[in-house]
Amino acid sequence: MERRHDETGGAEAGTGPPAAGTREEGTYAVLFDGTCPICVSSVSRLRTWDRKGVLRFVPSQDPGVEEHFPWIPPSSLAGALHLVGPEGETWEGAAAVEKVMRLLPLWRRGAWLFDLPLVRPLARRVYGWVAGNRYRLGPRG
Repeated sequence: MERRHDETGGAEAGTGPPAAGTREEGTYAVLFDGTCPICVSSVSRLRTWDRKGVLRFVPSQDPGVEEHFPWIPPSSLAGALHLVGPEGETWEGAAAVEKVMRLLPLWRRGAWLFDLPLVRPLARRVYGWVAGNRYRLGPRG
């Protein structure tokens, strides 16, 4: 059973099996909004920074996402970035951003900031605001 890390940074037990393909590859699946210019741009940068190939990028609109990650409600996928680990553990929103930072050597040095008082609640608020306004904030095609 995977652990699900929500926006509060807490963990709750999940109900789904390990993510398809992640256990064999030893990677973390990054589920993102493939129609969001900010998200697509961020993923492009993450690909560059992920020199060891620990991240696998999956637009949430891809066919089979709901089948491979059935424990993540479609409404949740539509509203936030998700990171799914090799054993099916799942992080959402700001918690996913923090975990990605801890996985990438370039960003790991700055991830300690999340351990400071009030940083996680502030990160959740900022993430929520950006996610809710991502189509207005992002570059226009």
